Amino acid sequence: QVQLVESGGGLVQAGGSLRLSCTASTRTFANFAMAWFRTAPGKERESVAAITWSGGSTYYADSVRGRFTISRDNAKNTVYLQMNSLKPEDTAVYYCAAGPFARLGAGEYDYWGQGTQVTVSS
Repeated sequence: QVQLVESGGGLVQAGGSLRLSCTASTRTFANFAMAWFRTAPGKERESVAAITWSGGSTYYADSVRGRFTISRDNAKNTVYLQMNSLKPEDTAVYYCAAGPFARLGAGEYDYWGQGTQVTVSS
């Protein structure tokens, strides 16, 4: 069983930045692809970004490409999401997930965190 704990959410003004972290409780973290998803009020869950086990390849939703960066530190069992140039429409609960393949589809992931709230004010 893999437990994922997100942190780093909060309230920020439009144009600002936040960095989310997700730490995994497993010795096999480096075996997993990781991803970030988000759920905004009244909307379906949306893929944000994904990263391969090595960090060598990354994938982004069109809505965040060029503004968000996913990265990982396998020595710390942690994946990050650096979010820059935040917009009010980025307001959502952000979740990290772990699975065998780095895909933007939610069905590819077996383990999920509890989420962290990000609120962007205009």
